[in-house]
Amino acid sequence: MSRELDLETYRRQKEIKVKSFLKEKLKIPEEVWQPPLFMSDGSRRRAAFAFEFKKNKLVFGFNENRSNQIIDVEKCLMLSKKMSDELSALRALTLALCEIVGQKKLKGKKFEKVQILSGDLQVLEAQNGLDVVLETQIELLLEHRMEICDFMNAHDNFIRFSWRKKHTYEAEPILEKTKPFIKIGGIDVFVAPGDFLQASKEGEQALVKLVLDGVGDTRGKMADLFCGIGTFSYALSALKGAKVLAVDVSKSLLKGFQNSIDRQMIQNIEIEQKNLFLYPLTKEELEGFDVIVFDPPRAGAKAQVSQICSIPQEKRPCKIVAVSCNPETFANDAKMLVDAGYKLEKITMVDQFVYSDHSEIVAVFTNEK
Repeated sequence: MSRELDLETYRRQKEIKVKSFLKEKLKIPEEVWQPPLFMSDGSRRRAAFAFEFKKNKLVFGFNENRSNQIIDVEKCLMLSKKMSDELSALRALTLALCEIVGQKKLKGKKFEKVQILSGDLQVLEAQNGLDVVLETQIELLLEHRMEICDFMNAHDNFIRFSWRKKHTYEAEPILEKTKPFIKIGGIDVFVAPGDFLQASKEGEQALVKLVLDGVGDTRGKMADLFCGIGTFSYALSALKGAKVLAVDVSKSLLKGFQNSIDRQMIQNIEIEQKNLFLYPLTKEELEGFDVIVFDPPRAGAKAQVSQICSIPQEKRPCKIVAVSCNPETFANDAKMLVDAGYKLEKITMVDQFVYSDHSEIVAVFTNEK
């Protein structure tokens, strides 16, 4: 959506777009809709910048929607102040890394030219500073590493810089001054390089509150599916009488999560590693849970929701809270639940990605036994 729209028009258009789409798919009564929540400008604590170096010129910014075309960005009103203030420094470092031309020795007497020509920079504003992950196919040379170390030593706001070849690879810290952490429910949670977090602290707090409001007075066994670093698990575990099973596929995320709950001596969270797309928790495994929270990636949770729908009605959870960053796949998951007999009690749109086409949804389903 255009940044040129005034704020009121933009918010109204975004709400209408999401509601119209979901009403068409799910026939949602008006009374089920809760007032939408809108995040403010300058709240983004996480951003992924793309760059390309061509003809000795650097293009540094964001990928155009559904395109590999990079829109050059000098400043961005969506970013947090600290991240925005350091944008020119990141651009300068990226240019310096791209200008380094080295050689890699191959077999025999052959050498290969080494130069970074494209990649991504993922930046997170943690509680104690900026955490950066450089993603590029080129193996870093000693010259690249020295340039990064010089940069880090000259900029106090940056506390860690890491590198990896691909998004699916574990990142290698090049220099770590101190471990980055965020606060979730008053708990210091240390994050690994490249960990997925909600885009803003404001948005994270809004989502957590909506999940807790959805749970209400219900207590007992709770499942946090696609749990990530445990954003909702921490909040659920603080409820008296709650016992939480947290499930995700990522080893690195869960390793940090386990270390965190061990350090904080949180005893009512159990962690399980599982690919819920391929091997969802079965209806037998889910019988007896009082609450299920799920927050899948954009692809949705079709396989897992299918198992939830198969639980015999008398053994179903009292509450299901669905969090989604994709209204399309949310509509599919929600339709499955409603068709299986769950009641959609309330639904809230959360605009965490300001002035974009992306919206998040939090919905509460109940089982009327």
